[in-house]
Amino acid sequence: MIVKEQYKADNFTALLLLLFITLTLLFGYKYLNLHHEEYSYEKTSVAIWVPIGAIVCYLLNIYTDLGSVLSAGIIGTLASFLPSINNKQSDYLRKVPDAIYCGVFVGMSSIEITPSIRLIIAAGILSGIFFILSKNLFVGIGGKLGSIAFGGVVLINLINGLL
Repeated sequence: MIVKEQYKADNFTALLLLLFITLTLLFGYKYLNLHHEEYSYEKTSVAIWVPIGAIVCYLLNIYTDLGSVLSAGIIGTLASFLPSINNKQSDYLRKVPDAIYCGVFVGMSSIEITPSIRLIIAAGILSGIFFILSKNLFVGIGGKLGSIAFGGVVLINLINGLL
């Protein structure tokens, strides 16, 4: 219906697009191995970097005129150099950039959505918990870190709205 209304498409085009999306999902589900036999958790010492990345990106976004995308890019780029501190021999430093970048997605939130640093800290902590729990989930699927951050921000805003 969105395709029909927004692009003034006829019924055949909309039906063809719906069929294409359905087949893509079915083939993707059949050929991608999304099921795991074992379940493991990420270390808390790695996940503590999620709220740190959120706070740094939020502060850079709010107190400079860089904007959220450029702030996220700067923090993510700086985080990507962390493993080279120890010549990529440290397992810990290789895991930290992912956690920081997950936090960066939290910190990209608009000031209308998260008007205070307390909400960013809470969303970062909740996203860190989700980061710990989702170590073996959606491996190789794009959008995992953004989805984790989205879940943290949405739940904190829901809790904040209810209180």
